[in-house]
Amino acid sequence: MRIALFKAAAVALVCALVSGPVVPAAAQGLFEPVIKVNDKAVTRFEIEQRARMLTLFRTPGDAVRMAREQLIEDRLKVDAAEAAGIKISGDAMEAAMEEFASRGDMSAAEMIDALQKAGVDESSFRAFVSAGVTWRELIRARFASSITVGEDDVERAKLALAGSTGVRVLLSEIVLPVPPEQIEKVQQRAQELAEINSVAEFADAARRYSAAPSAERGGQLEWTAISDLPAPLRPIVLALAPGEVSDPLPTEQAIVLLQLRDIAETEVATPEYSAIEYAMYFIDGGRSDKALARAAQVRTLVDTCDDLYGVAKGQPPEVLVRETKAPGEIPADIAHQLQVLDPGEVSTDLTRSNGQVLVFLMLCGRSPMLGDDGPSPEDLTNFVRNQRLASLAEGYLEQLRAEARIVELQ
Repeated sequence: MRIALFKAAAVALVCALVSGPVVPAAAQGLFEPVIKVNDKAVTRFEIEQRARMLTLFRTPGDAVRMAREQLIEDRLKVDAAEAAGIKISGDAMEAAMEEFASRGDMSAAEMIDALQKAGVDESSFRAFVSAGVTWRELIRARFASSITVGEDDVERAKLALAGSTGVRVLLSEIVLPVPPEQIEKVQQRAQELAEINSVAEFADAARRYSAAPSAERGGQLEWTAISDLPAPLRPIVLALAPGEVSDPLPTEQAIVLLQLRDIAETEVATPEYSAIEYAMYFIDGGRSDKALARAAQVRTLVDTCDDLYGVAKGQPPEVLVRETKAPGEIPADIAHQLQVLDPGEVSTDLTRSNGQVLVFLMLCGRSPMLGDDGPSPEDLTNFVRNQRLASLAEGYLEQLRAEARIVELQ
């Protein structure tokens, strides 16, 4: 498998910039509001600029949709920072721009010049970086002092970020070259190919359009262990159902589409876990029809444990409990339910308060045990702290979104 190509598609933050327009600009109304977030507007110009920037950064996915979502979140983040009195100094801003540009082996000045040549105004790049660094400072100011990491936390949080796995996948690929003068045409074709849901149809398209050596085989690749794929690609592939095609994945010189043909498990040693994270949302009524209907409704609203913060908004804090514990510390009935769940899956088999309260139990994640050659205690301490900050930041952002007045005008 062409791992280098897939890795570029999944992890490149800054690649060679293409010339010419990426998102067509309307001749009029560029600065009219398209979205209102509380009392602040997001304009068409901002969306087009952000979408152009995301495309130039080779960010996978629908650039316009991501631009809209990012700008909504940016408004929420900046509003919250202003309310907390957080201000970023000029020196801090310049340092943040230099740090971001360094990911592409550029200076900030070089990146600004390259973006401007591709139609992205310097102010748009500054706004992009400013929102990120402002949010980071707000989260540190709001939550850092409340996070303590003890020896037990470090022992429980030894994570195997790239451990072995028993999952193998059978993939097909289409690789579409992208000459700069044909980028819009190729992007349109890639979007059309992403709608394919037939293995035979994808194979025919691979023979017609793909520039990869696998084209003569209909794009078909051999069985590959999921652990052999670059880490950012694994969730993309695992999210596919057999026959389903990924969103277009841009690389430096091509757009890649992957189709999952089959998936299988192999025998591997049972992993040992240092910590298991789970959440419990308590619903009054036990196993009554009303409570079970509420649980079914909640299930349609959540994909991860972070989503439960929005569900519990406005209710007493005790209705939602989130825990990270070593396996031996988890109550037996909860541990039994968690054994058969994957992250994001739910059980509603348990009750509390003598059967009067239904437990909506969701597995957030498991932390595999590392060997002696794993990260140092200092690294693990920083990792635990950063993970907790990230989790608190996600929950806080969901809270801000739930409380905000967001109106999409167009």
